[in-house]
Amino acid sequence: MSMNYSGGESNGLVNGLKKFFMGCGAVSFIMFALVMCIGIFADGDDKKKDVTESQVGLSETRNDSVQRRDVLEGDPMKELESLTGMPEVKAEVKSLANFIKVQKQREAQGLKTPQISYHLVFTGSPGTGKTTVARIIARIYKDLGVLKSGHLVETDRSGLIAEYVGQTAVKTNHLCDSALNGVLFIDEAYALLDEGSGGYGSEAIATLLKRMEDDRDRLVVIVAGYTNEMKKFINANPGLQSRFTRYIDFPDFKPDELVEIYMSRVNKYGYTLDDDAYKYLQEKFKYVYQHKSKNFGNGRYVRNVFEQTITEQANRVAKQSNPSKKELNTITLEDLRKACDFVRY
Repeated sequence: MSMNYSGGESNGLVNGLKKFFMGCGAVSFIMFALVMCIGIFADGDDKKKDVTESQVGLSETRNDSVQRRDVLEGDPMKELESLTGMPEVKAEVKSLANFIKVQKQREAQGLKTPQISYHLVFTGSPGTGKTTVARIIARIYKDLGVLKSGHLVETDRSGLIAEYVGQTAVKTNHLCDSALNGVLFIDEAYALLDEGSGGYGSEAIATLLKRMEDDRDRLVVIVAGYTNEMKKFINANPGLQSRFTRYIDFPDFKPDELVEIYMSRVNKYGYTLDDDAYKYLQEKFKYVYQHKSKNFGNGRYVRNVFEQTITEQANRVAKQSNPSKKELNTITLEDLRKACDFVRY
């Protein structure tokens, strides 16, 4: 059957369509045209939507477990001294800064200097100030001319490991790019050791080691985690052993230091503890310290107790029709006891 139309047949078809639309009216014609336009553009919009959603998903995956912290303002040494406790940590950081400073001075005088590894291993329990000190060190490195920017990029295993074969190296490289001229801080780095992860952990470590070598003048890496796990992690790879030679241990906060951290928050926000509450705070934190588990949160635990305390205080004060300024600021024994009962340690 031929599909070609003669001139008369074509004219007849056109005339037929004209009669159809004239019969339907202008409104029907407009509706027909609108439907056709929607049909034409719908496919293009669907394709555009697919690409956009894919890009958004990738961005969210990359950012969920990665946090960029801007360069610390002010004097990093004063910031270090203002931290509660950790005298050993402060001494180690000062010693590191002094060593780098003198080596830079020797270099400026044309004297021989040993090759320095600026990468660090932080060991200790959660909540002991590792991230805070890492940010301080990043600023110290900037001030000493080791790094140009001095910002900190914080992540963990999920920020390095991808879901599919071949993507982990790409993901790790993107992360290293974001940390260039600053510090890459990897918390719980021991989780990169392959234990049923399909080799992705080894891929991430290999990629990280290569970037540490290729960008040794622009990238500093600090890995952190529990003491025994981190030793196992470093010893599992000769490349890690050769690059991470300096360890800083972060001990758990002592009872009086936990109290000091809590009271610093109380003072910061203008609250006051009555005498009974303060006595209970000392006794409770001493008991918690003596019975803490491996997963004790240290400073995080204190922060959670404080936040729950002011929640309990608000619940109590809200029942009063017109509380005074003193009542709005006072934390009672009841507030603190309820908070400590609520927060697990």
